[in-house]
Amino acid sequence: MSTLASIRKQWQGKLIVKGILTAEDAKRAIAAEADGLIISNHGGRQLDAAVPSLQALKSIRSSISRDTALMVDGGVESGVDIARYLACGADAVFAGRAFMYGVAGLGNDGADYTAALLRRELQQVMEQLRCPTIADLPRFLK
Repeated sequence: MSTLASIRKQWQGKLIVKGILTAEDAKRAIAAEADGLIISNHGGRQLDAAVPSLQALKSIRSSISRDTALMVDGGVESGVDIARYLACGADAVFAGRAFMYGVAGLGNDGADYTAALLRRELQQVMEQLRCPTIADLPRFLK
């Protein structure tokens, strides 16, 4: 039994697995009954030669069911990055580093500022593409 299968056996709550970069690992995690996956190269900090999260997302999304929640992080610095990830099949996008910069620059208000900035940038991308909804992004952007 794999470590993940052992954890799943002991944990009845939602089980999300982070650090997935290949379709094979995604399939193994799903076989061990993971509820969701986070595609992540940990921002390239652990190994800067790792597969970029966007590249991994494309191959993983096409190899698994849409029923599996697929989240992504790594390299998210703008609304354009968020739009790209959503267009390639992510259900959610994490932008930890951007929020840390916001907090470093503006203290507690920095997180709210960063969220508003990313939201505004995503909206601008969608307007420039003439994309009416986030669900429509795959038709406009890849």
